[in-house]
Amino acid sequence: QVQLVESGGGLAQPGESLNLSCTASGGDLSIATMGWYRYRTLLIADIMSDGYTNYDNSVRGRFTITSDNAKNTVYLQMDDLKPEDTAVYYCSYASDYDIRRYWGQGTQVTVSS
Repeated sequence: QVQLVESGGGLAQPGESLNLSCTASGGDLSIATMGWYRYRTLLIADIMSDGYTNYDNSVRGRFTITSDNAKNTVYLQMDDLKPEDTAVYYCSYASDYDIRRYWGQGTQVTVSS
């Protein structure tokens, strides 16, 4: 069983930055894909076990996903935030050897002036 704990959401003004983090207990990032979704439906960014990253067009160039395998933690650095980035962000974990996907509890990001 993998448990994901997210942190780092909050309120930001347009143009500001936020950093989300997600720690996977019981998981191994070296054999998994970690992703960040809005409302569990829109994939914003993910990072695969080989380090390959993928971004939605709406955030490419503004958001950066990184991982620290030693800490089993993935980060989403969100720069130049826009009001349309407002959403509940969910972290997900999917092992390379298991069809199950695990989800964090979600963290609210609100971008407003």
